[in-house]
Amino acid sequence: MSPYMRFALIVVAVAAIASTPLVWLVNGPDAGQLTGAAIQSATGVGALVWALQRAGTSAAGPVDTAVETGRAEATGGGTARTGVRRARRTGAGAATAKRTGEATASGEGSTAVSGVDYG
Repeated sequence: MSPYMRFALIVVAVAAIASTPLVWLVNGPDAGQLTGAAIQSATGVGALVWALQRAGTSAAGPVDTAVETGRAEATGGGTARTGVRRARRTGAGAATAKRTGEATASGEGSTAVSGVDYG
């Protein structure tokens, strides 16, 4: 979720949380209205916290997984990778590699990576 959408969600949620209880409290509430205002405020705050937590985890970025990859071998200056290759600054998503194969590189400028490469 973009920062602007998150800010808009917070503003709308705070307005919704405060609107009805504020109207009830301004007009001299009785015990039932006071209880209702407290319950509505607590429910609104809980919903806001839940929505922000869900927004932070579900839209974090790409999720890449590599499982049981094969052997990668490079000679004479090449690059060998087995697993996940991801460019830098691609978000906060998860990248996992499980049971990756061997990566072997030999020669000038060679690189060998087995797992996740944030090259």
